[in-house]
Amino acid sequence: MAIIGIDLGTSTCEIAYFKDGKPQIILNDKGERITPSYVGIDTNGDIVVGQDAKDQFIGRRQFTTMEFKRLMGTNEKIRLGDKLYFPEEISAIMLKYLKECAEKYLKEEVTEAVITVPANFNNTQREATLNAAKLAGLKVERLINEPTAAALAFGLKNIDKNLKVLVFDFGGGTLDVTVLEIFDGVIDVMSSYGDPFLGGKDFDERL
Repeated sequence: MAIIGIDLGTSTCEIAYFKDGKPQIILNDKGERITPSYVGIDTNGDIVVGQDAKDQFIGRRQFTTMEFKRLMGTNEKIRLGDKLYFPEEISAIMLKYLKECAEKYLKEEVTEAVITVPANFNNTQREATLNAAKLAGLKVERLINEPTAAALAFGLKNIDKNLKVLVFDFGGGTLDVTVLEIFDGVIDVMSSYGDPFLGGKDFDERL
């Protein structure tokens, strides 16, 4: 049974797994590597996720939500039509969709995942992420800071070198940085920090 990796991003999500010692991207049910982080309710009253939800965003804004990750760990509710949801409930819908895409792609049941979170996420936000995963039917093996995940991926490819590296994760919603030191076959994450309101969408809004 595969353990999948999920990048639960503010603007997009991605799924992967290890095959023959290497990470492989899992395509969603539309054959795409990247899934927009949108959840909505269509004209039939059914939940839609990803590109389908994004496609209806302009015409059915009151029935569609995005950037819900920024509300994780708060008591603020999200309205979709005439129903209110907690942020982790919306994230659970997103995670369940990604889980189902992985199961379809791998042709096997998926129950475990490693999920990335922003470096600045506090304990409440991390607990909300764990709760969302549980609602989606996933057991979280580990939460990893987003820039740390990128740093480790780089570090494993350069494990034989002595380096000090700054990983700059310019996400859609969050800008994260991690300082990584590689020496004697050891990867040491020295520091990690992020700003949840300095991502690409914040630049878009200013421009």
